[in-house]
Amino acid sequence: MESPFKGKTGIKRLINAFGYSISGFKIAFLKEDAFRQEVFLSIFLIPVAFFIATSALELIALIGSVLLVPIVELLNSSIEATVDRISLEKHDLAKRAKDIGSAAVFLSLVNLAMVWLIILFY
Repeated sequence: MESPFKGKTGIKRLINAFGYSISGFKIAFLKEDAFRQEVFLSIFLIPVAFFIATSALELIALIGSVLLVPIVELLNSSIEATVDRISLEKHDLAKRAKDIGSAAVFLSLVNLAMVWLIILFY
């Protein structure tokens, strides 16, 4: 059974999708502390990347590694919200889903640190 919200096409679909995305950013920023911290980190690191990078590829790697963190955090937050929507009781599968999402965020942060350290010191 398809969602009743799936019937839009063309420019109307794009406008709706843009609105849903803005709503998602607002909700994540207001409700998710980790996302808010990562946004502030991005606001600081992206301008710094322009001063550190010595080539376009380095700039892409620096900015890309920064943007990956809030992207993964958004996905993790959506997994957590979905799990909580299904049930708030403790369950091994719920813990597994949340822990795996958290591990993905951790790996994106490790990636950020490695890219920046390699470019800064290699």
